[in-house]
Amino acid sequence: MTVAPVQRPPDPPELPQGAAPRWPPWYSAVGFLVALSATLIAVGIVSVFTTGLEEGAAEDDPTFTIVATLIQSCIFVGTAVLFASFTRKPKAWHFGLRRTRFWPAVGWTALGMFSFYFLAAIYSVAVQPDAEQTVAEDLGSGQGTFGLIAAGVMIVCVAPFAEEFFFRGFFYKALRSRFVPLAAAAIDGAVFGIIHFDFSGSDALLILPPLALLGFIFCLVYEKTGSLYPVIAMHSINNSIAYGAQADGWEVSAVLGPLMLIACMLLPRLSAPEPALR
Repeated sequence: MTVAPVQRPPDPPELPQGAAPRWPPWYSAVGFLVALSATLIAVGIVSVFTTGLEEGAAEDDPTFTIVATLIQSCIFVGTAVLFASFTRKPKAWHFGLRRTRFWPAVGWTALGMFSFYFLAAIYSVAVQPDAEQTVAEDLGSGQGTFGLIAAGVMIVCVAPFAEEFFFRGFFYKALRSRFVPLAAAAIDGAVFGIIHFDFSGSDALLILPPLALLGFIFCLVYEKTGSLYPVIAMHSINNSIAYGAQADGWEVSAVLGPLMLIACMLLPRLSAPEPALR
């Protein structure tokens, strides 16, 4: 009778196949501050080179606003990847860009959207907020057909991906290494609402609770599905509706919104198989 030799574990022990890395909770706060600071610096530099030192010139230039938004999106995504690399070489599925069961994801997405609009409607009736966001206008939605399309691409396509990658794929996941889902989702939602907050006028404060609620629900759907694609789809749907209503851009929303939904359904199927969810 022969005895099989005992294999010693690797030194240092490696993560099990398919195990996602755990990011320290402080990654979320520090990563957010780094991304925000880097965005302000980069946008400030671009502002000086493009519009000079004239006060208020940049804010009135839709082209600059689009460029600044692109810079912000790239920096936030890059910051998430940078901090994740401190723990382990990052892969797309570490941030939630992975497959999930289709029909349960559809169900959680529908429930999340219904819950948000139902609660937001109750809030609107009770509080009657008299403040509106001006993001579409700032991006040049009123500057002809090209401006309407360009602003729509930023709002319906770019923002949902970049923001979900950072806030749910990185920020929320780092918080989950210490906090339970509801607590992590509440913190994430509050920060998500603040970064979308328009500080012009006291009435703008009334928009903050629905934005925080939206971020909170995004976290819960991500928690239930284990994938970022359903949340990107939700974000895109919401932005499509908001863009159509605020900028009278229903034609653009009717094209870009379905394209994003199709992408969120097909990309997981076309990608290489990921390790099993852990």
